[in-house]
Amino acid sequence: MPDFAATIETHEHHLMRAWMRREQGNMRKLLTRDFTMIIGAQRAQILDRPSFLEASAGRLSCSSYGFREIRINRHGKCAWFAAGVDLEMRLAGKDWSGRFWLTDLWTRSKFRRAWKLAERSLSRSDPDEDVPQSIKELQLWK
Repeated sequence: MPDFAATIETHEHHLMRAWMRREQGNMRKLLTRDFTMIIGAQRAQILDRPSFLEASAGRLSCSSYGFREIRINRHGKCAWFAAGVDLEMRLAGKDWSGRFWLTDLWTRSKFRRAWKLAERSLSRSDPDEDVPQSIKELQLWK
């Protein structure tokens, strides 16, 4: 049985490359029918599957990505992927490149037993260098 973490990470790369190449057919294969994407900004916004697929063809384009700090956990028939990601992207014609935090919820389908992305959350990383240290100081397991 293949390592599920390696499988999930491979799917993440396939999805990101399909987004960069605007390959909506390949993206559809990796997304559940009820996929949603939450984009964190001043006020978070939600894109459903049709909206994300349409936007990925141009208005929310990605030209480069690089994962950092990858963490993958399995919870039964679900897998949680979390990573820092450096993105070169455009939003509504404007550069929106930078450091982001990405979390993805993958579910295992009943029929083909394939992993599909059910929910994605993307938000900008806080540029304040003091925040990580302040949060680390809250950890009880030091």
